[in-house]
Amino acid sequence: MSIVNIIANIFSFAKNTSETEDIYSNGIKWYPGIEHGNPPPFSSDSHQIHTKINKIDNTETTKKQSDWSVKSFDIPETEGKVRFHDLNLSNELMHALSDLNFKYCTPIQGLTLKDSIAGADILGKAQTGTGKTAAFLISIISRLLESDSCKRTDSPRALILAPTRELVLQIEQDAKKLLKYMNNVRILSLYGGTEYSKQKDKFNKCDPDIVVATPGRLLDFQKRQDIQLNRIETLVIDEADRMLDMGFIPDVRQIVYSTPHKDRRQTLFFSATMTDDVNRLAAQWTRNPVIAETEPEQVAVDSVDQKIYIITEQEKLKFLLKILSEATTEKVIIFANMRSKVRNLHEQLIKNGIDCDILSGEVSQNRRISTLKNFKNGNKKVLVATDVAGRGLHIDDISHVINFTLPENPEDYVHRIGRTGRAGKNGISISFACEEDSFYIPAIEEYLGEKLNCEYPEI
Repeated sequence: MSIVNIIANIFSFAKNTSETEDIYSNGIKWYPGIEHGNPPPFSSDSHQIHTKINKIDNTETTKKQSDWSVKSFDIPETEGKVRFHDLNLSNELMHALSDLNFKYCTPIQGLTLKDSIAGADILGKAQTGTGKTAAFLISIISRLLESDSCKRTDSPRALILAPTRELVLQIEQDAKKLLKYMNNVRILSLYGGTEYSKQKDKFNKCDPDIVVATPGRLLDFQKRQDIQLNRIETLVIDEADRMLDMGFIPDVRQIVYSTPHKDRRQTLFFSATMTDDVNRLAAQWTRNPVIAETEPEQVAVDSVDQKIYIITEQEKLKFLLKILSEATTEKVIIFANMRSKVRNLHEQLIKNGIDCDILSGEVSQNRRISTLKNFKNGNKKVLVATDVAGRGLHIDDISHVINFTLPENPEDYVHRIGRTGRAGKNGISISFACEEDSFYIPAIEEYLGEKLNCEYPEI
């Protein structure tokens, strides 16, 4: 397609797009997104379509998709399991699931996908590692395709709110894997700690159907009137309990009330715990939700060898250095409870010749991104992290998780050790328990439903 034709299509698209609006009681305008706009003149890489590279990439992707058939992704029916074949998903989405080797739904996916794809609200109790991210992404993508996502609007149609930058970036990466064979659905992440103008430029060029954002940065966009949320068809609130803990609910509430009324949007609400406060929020923001609850992560029991060493606070560093010197420690995450402890531990490891990185709320966003990249590709073998920074990390081949201090909350223990023993592989969890840490062991054992083996190390 020539540049002249592209420009002509752009003006034709702008001319033909119309808008209607409806005002409801709280004064917020609602625009039914599925009824407006024409197909875009080009794909999600529109601002670069003139380049030869992108033309080749799009051609190759289309060719790969046209050569693929769902018949080549043959998964047998199994009692008690839901296949993705059973959900009537698009061929493009099934192809992406095949590439990811997703054969059967996880429990949270099996409990929610049929209803959410049909348009129902969801109230899901699910922790990190249960497949909930894929559950809401598959639902969003399916509904956009069903309602003809080629009919473009000038504002997002799906919004995903998450508490941390790392989780936002992870959700975006997961979505791009699912959108691998689709040019007509676009996603963009918005998060703090990076230059606002650059994110604004990316947003304007991308014109995303799906936005995944942290509350603070999304409010920045709203206050500057750089984003409109009045055409949101699906709203996802992920890790609502963590949002409460981090004090984000006032921001989230402001964002929710700028989307269409809950009677005119779908809301998918997920939380690892269901406290009274969380349930009150769910009641305010959802309408007759399908309630789905999964059991706590069992990764600790199934695929992680858990070791607890009774040790003094003064002996911890020496024993940690001994463990890190062993050949079996390939890729290691070390958790501590507080930022100050993480910072101090990182400094001590550097002084002792351990090439490691740090991940906490004090680290700038640019450094966070480079830190995770270096850890994922193996340039750095050791990462020291806080719970908030480490939650939701999906990194392959982590051989060891080390709890330099045991967490006060048993769920955080499971979240931590769930970073290893993933994707059918075995992992090792090592916890140091000084006198203070030992008080947390009974609660962890009760949560896991098993006794943990505690021993004294040879230092």
